[in-house]
Amino acid sequence: MTRGRFFGGAAGLLALALGLVLLAGAGWAAFAPITLDSRDELFEIPKGTWARRMAGDKVEILPDRIDLTLALNDTLLLRNQDEVPQQFGPVLIMPGQSFRLPFEVASTYSFACTAHASGQMSVVVAPTPAPGWQALQWRWRRWTKKG
Repeated sequence: MTRGRFFGGAAGLLALALGLVLLAGAGWAAFAPITLDSRDELFEIPKGTWARRMAGDKVEILPDRIDLTLALNDTLLLRNQDEVPQQFGPVLIMPGQSFRLPFEVASTYSFACTAHASGQMSVVVAPTPAPGWQALQWRWRRWTKKG
């Protein structure tokens, strides 16, 4: 009887070691506390946005949907760098000003927004991920979104 080549010798030990490292990394990602530098999710309205729109350019500076997570990145921060005021919900953000909106309840929120091409924007606030599978999924989504 011959030993299988995959789990025999140095190659088998290397595969086993790599598997253990991956398993340990996934375990850490699932159960380690999630910490971020800031709870703010920043979106800037660049200078010249209004002028470009008036010239017929369909400028898309904000996404249709912004995803936030309670207790992690649950504060929307809008910064108006344009030369004209921008409306977000009931708030008028003057040129050079910022508006910070913290969320305390997981839900989907809809806002009128003059900085958005459609005039509407949704903010989806997800609950805080529980340790384990939810935390692992949250980390994976965040990692793949930035990559």
